[in-house]
Amino acid sequence: RHSAQARQLLRDVDNYVAGINAYNGSVGIRGDRWGRVDVIAVGALMGANLGLGGGDETRRSLFLDALERQLGAERARQVWRDLRSKQDPETPLSIGRRFAYGGGTALEAGSVVLDDGSFTATGAVGPQSARSAWPAQASNALLVSRGRSTNGHPVLVAGPQVGHAYPQLLMELDLHGGGVNARGASFPGLSFYVLVGRGSDYAWSATSANSDVVDHFVEELCGDDTHYRFRGTCREMGTVDAGTLQQGPGQPDRRLTFRTTVHGPVLGYATVDGRRVAISSRRSTRGRELLSALMFQDLNTGAVRNATTFLRAAAKLEFTFNVLYADDRDIAMYSTGRLPLRASGADGSLPTIGNGTHEWRGFLPAPEHPQIVNPPSGAILQWNNKPGADFAASDDNWSFGSVHRVELLRAGIAARKKHSPATVVGVMNRAATQDLRVLHVWPVIAEVLRGSQGPSARAQAMVDALTAWQRAGGSRIDRDLDGRIDHSGAVIMDAAWRGLADAVMAPVLGPLTARLGALQAWSDNPSGDGSTFGFGWYGWIDKDLRRLLGRPVKGPYTTRFCGAGVLAACRASLWAALEAAGNELAATQGPNVESWRADATRERINYSPLPRTMRFANRPTFQQVMSFNRHRPRR
Repeated sequence: RHSAQARQLLRDVDNYVAGINAYNGSVGIRGDRWGRVDVIAVGALMGANLGLGGGDETRRSLFLDALERQLGAERARQVWRDLRSKQDPETPLSIGRRFAYGGGTALEAGSVVLDDGSFTATGAVGPQSARSAWPAQASNALLVSRGRSTNGHPVLVAGPQVGHAYPQLLMELDLHGGGVNARGASFPGLSFYVLVGRGSDYAWSATSANSDVVDHFVEELCGDDTHYRFRGTCREMGTVDAGTLQQGPGQPDRRLTFRTTVHGPVLGYATVDGRRVAISSRRSTRGRELLSALMFQDLNTGAVRNATTFLRAAAKLEFTFNVLYADDRDIAMYSTGRLPLRASGADGSLPTIGNGTHEWRGFLPAPEHPQIVNPPSGAILQWNNKPGADFAASDDNWSFGSVHRVELLRAGIAARKKHSPATVVGVMNRAATQDLRVLHVWPVIAEVLRGSQGPSARAQAMVDALTAWQRAGGSRIDRDLDGRIDHSGAVIMDAAWRGLADAVMAPVLGPLTARLGALQAWSDNPSGDGSTFGFGWYGWIDKDLRRLLGRPVKGPYTTRFCGAGVLAACRASLWAALEAAGNELAATQGPNVESWRADATRERINYSPLPRTMRFANRPTFQQVMSFNRHRPRR
């Protein structure tokens, strides 16, 4: 019913399903026949994980209530806004233009603060609201315009990060026939189109945008836990029985059932000023997952003929991604998503009143999404950072601050006026081994410490080692493959980082410092999944310490964190953190700071269940290097 193009999509799905079943029958594979529902289920799984943003309002609200109990309402709300970093004017952008979306203070009449400790998850979907870690994200894109290319044509180096395993989540495809003409990668179960790849004379890729497409609503209960009030009427909750989950040997099967309201699945129950309420989750793309394939249909069938038609195609993707494009003349980016327009007084940073007074007011029109063709800078850089100015960070993303890993790419691209495909790959490869903390946060920590006396010669030697590592480029590589990262700075940073971060934030947060770490990890450190430095406390530390030093800060925090604004107290706490890390390292590696090393084998990328590993690299799973020198006639 959506469109003629959507009806073609359904025919493509049916032909794909028929092909799977015909193949299975031809080779004697028995079991349930594949169907439309299976295709939609795979699309829902991928979109609701990689193309999702928001949906953590409950945990953030509980944290705000804890802050209010500790600091008092007014100061707590100032601290909460600072940490929220919803519209930090210093955060690195992919597009410099202004795209106003997601305004409001998050503490208005339509927002609800839940009583800390009151939330209890229920049903099959409850744990969504109590997640404790970010999904792995390392998708990146480096696009250089023809004016900055040595060959006179754009260069694209880009790809998605979907983790490492065997078999790999992505499968490589080369599809030609039935109107489809594309090569690249897709997910099994959705492989009737290439999802990331190239046509005959253009290429595209995507990164997770994490824009806010999920909101929690607070439902007023009517007498019991299965009835709620909406627009003045008591309604009975629905029930979804999703079947039985087989949990493996030695574990009992689990029946997946949950309640629903007009907003979506009920995640659990909590209290507001002691009054019991239900919490439900509304996702803008729920039930519409397959419609996002319309963009891929355009890209696979040649309906995209230039950057302008690419933008029109990208606007059809309802999951939240930054989609990148290059042909022989142009580079472009469009930030996708079915982005809700929220009622006045409810901006989605906290749970929204669910009685019908603060419902969504439609969705952001396509022209108002962040988008660009051939930016004046001659480059588009994306590494899951903020897409455009004034485009609000989602409620579950407090990392769009003054420091973001995309700066590692920006420095490399800025180093040359013109780039070849090889030099763009070189920028990506260099950034894939660098430690963001030592390059973009350590310099301001070192400046705070400069001119003060450390507690020991060893602590001063640690400072010197970190500064030397920073000046050498901050690489975490193990060049000689002896199982140890080459520079002592890596193990010092690993051992000291949490203590340094706590030293900055704890003077204000006190016992809630660790609670903040559960909402947003101190650092997204190198690990076997090949994704790191996407989310952490980097911006909070940088911005607070620069203000403490009297350096220029755009959008300074209301709160002074480190030393409660006293330089001497801040220095003392930072020195104490370094000394504690030094005690720990000396106990295991001896007194000589220069001989300390981090274990490189612990961050090697694993291909479970294979015993094979590879050296750590913070870059995509499937990555293209593309430059086109010919094109079809454009309409």
